[in-house]
Amino acid sequence: MAPFDIEGIFPDAGRPAVGVDAVRLPRRQEGSAQELAITLVADYTLLRRSWLPSAALVALLTELGVSTAAARTVISRLSRRGLLDGSRDGRRTLYRLPGPVAAHLAHAGRWIAAFAAGPDPWDGTWTLLAFSLPKEETRQRRRLRGQLRWLGFAPLFDGLWVSPRHLDADGEERLRAVAGGATALFRARHLGRDWPTDREPLAAWDLGLIAQSYADFLGIWTPVSDRVRRGEVGGIDAVRFRTEVMDTYRLLPVLDPRLPAELLPSDWPRHRAREVFVAVYDGLARAAETHVRAVATAWGADLPGLRAHTVEQMAAGLGYE
Repeated sequence: MAPFDIEGIFPDAGRPAVGVDAVRLPRRQEGSAQELAITLVADYTLLRRSWLPSAALVALLTELGVSTAAARTVISRLSRRGLLDGSRDGRRTLYRLPGPVAAHLAHAGRWIAAFAAGPDPWDGTWTLLAFSLPKEETRQRRRLRGQLRWLGFAPLFDGLWVSPRHLDADGEERLRAVAGGATALFRARHLGRDWPTDREPLAAWDLGLIAQSYADFLGIWTPVSDRVRRGEVGGIDAVRFRTEVMDTYRLLPVLDPRLPAELLPSDWPRHRAREVFVAVYDGLARAAETHVRAVATAWGADLPGLRAHTVEQMAAGLGYE
């Protein structure tokens, strides 16, 4: 199993909670050209809603291993699905993200950037959702479980899911939209009795698996961050690494939904993983932006609005509220 295959780790994980009903983005698949195209456009146009020439986007996708024919097909499909807005400038076609898609991705980026960004106090209580669905409601059960995973819940028992964090109004609305059968939502404190049958809520998560996912992330990206710090990465490699580090890091908040530090080992690597992520993503921003701008310029486009955003800018929402 690949270390960051969320569908493999959680087969019922479904799609992320952020904006899922408003925007239908391409399904996550390893090497998905559609998702890669959306990521490229987002990484360099979200900050100022800039346009990117179709020929430049094809060229970038080709540099990243997508065939020219496949790149053109991907862009056409995304445009037909309403995930890219097109515009004509003479003989050139330019694309950017439509408003709802841009807002969706900015919201998701804010969630990713906020993960492990600072102290995260815990009040010692747990949010619990109990539900009962008829056995034949398989699809509904998968939808509910998938939404619960993305909201940071895990199954303590069959039909009883738990999270260490409060569920905000947006989360409650998302659960209401997929809930069926009978449900009950609680906020409670675990009493913790010395019974052979007592189960700690933290046991709902496989801490060994989460720790291994962090170790895999750090094993891959710590050497890259060292190269970035020494100024050894540029050109299309800067674009590639920046895209890939985001693709791997963004699943860690799902695996580790801000589990309370009070209950974890003192060397839990959550904050170290974020440091490495920021070092790579931000450290390559200028080099990656320079390459994307050079490719756009080669196709006759002078686009001053092209900007690579930082993690701090993502945390601030990139101007989308």
